Amino acid sequence: MSVILSIFKIKMKQLICLIILMILLSNVSAQLKNHQYKICVAAFYNLENLYDTVNNPLVNDEDFTLNGIKKYSSKIYLDKIDRLSKVISEICTDKTADGAAVLGVAEIENDTVLNDLIHHPLLKKRQYQFIHYDSKDLRGIDVALIYNPTYLKINSSKPVPVLLSSKNKEKYTTRDILLVKAELDSEPIYILVNHWPSKKGGEDLTTISRNEAAAVCRSEINRIQQIDPTAKIIVMGDLNDNPDSYSVRKVLKSSGNRYRLKAGELFNPWEELYARGYGSLANQDRWSLFDQILLSSNWLNKVQKGFYFYHQDIFKRLYMIENRGRYKGYPMRAWDGNNYRGGYSDHFPTYVILIKNIN
Repeated sequence: MSVILSIFKIKMKQLICLIILMILLSNVSAQLKNHQYKICVAAFYNLENLYDTVNNPLVNDEDFTLNGIKKYSSKIYLDKIDRLSKVISEICTDKTADGAAVLGVAEIENDTVLNDLIHHPLLKKRQYQFIHYDSKDLRGIDVALIYNPTYLKINSSKPVPVLLSSKNKEKYTTRDILLVKAELDSEPIYILVNHWPSKKGGEDLTTISRNEAAAVCRSEINRIQQIDPTAKIIVMGDLNDNPDSYSVRKVLKSSGNRYRLKAGELFNPWEELYARGYGSLANQDRWSLFDQILLSSNWLNKVQKGFYFYHQDIFKRLYMIENRGRYKGYPMRAWDGNNYRGGYSDHFPTYVILIKNIN
């Protein structure tokens, strides 16, 4: 009888321990479930020659007119707006229904195309606004910032001219850098949107131009950090160079190692993806990752009241990928030479997820 009683006591103790453990696990589960974060997505997208159909005599946009070599009609233009709106409307919506709160764009001609884009039925409900300045780029393409005013309040903005060296030692202009000072959910931040000179004419001959554009951007960063060493800065754009290029690592001063950043350096989360063979565009069967979003070190501290960096990724869906021909597997571009392909862009968008503890 005593043996049975002892066994009964042991079983009861085990049962009580099991009940206590279940209660503790239940409490932990409830705490984890109730632990909430606010998500903000900052993205960048090269829209591949988003021109309107009207000839601007001040720039070289004749190809993108009805009488131009591309036979650029309103039908083509509206189709391109439809396709770009679809992509933008879906960026990171698996993480947040609001999608991209901040979107830097490149290769847009003017505010007309931006207005048509943000008022498209797929995007209109977000009530996007934008910041844009006409630059002196010969092709007439600029950068801009599209943003959701629910997340971002603009304090000030300005175009930063980029002057490049030439063979005759005279400077010439390329796309401006757009500098925006804003508040992200009441937190002061700075955003610099870039589109550095391309490799057209050969990488070796054009390297100096990208280094000069990187130096202009770095100069603005230095100025901001001198005023406020704790400033949260986002640098985004089509840099026309990869994360390991001299212009990005040395001139812009960036590193992919978040734990060994030197004072003033930017964290480049794309170094790891690029080293693993990922890219945002392809040429001659080689992937490049020109579309980058870099962050000052103040975005990396997870123990803070504001937003901090969580994750980076390249946004691509099957419908955005070329499914036939010599470019199979590449981003489905809008143009194949002078023929309208009916694609989206020759670049995939990139984005970073910023999160904020709201418990």
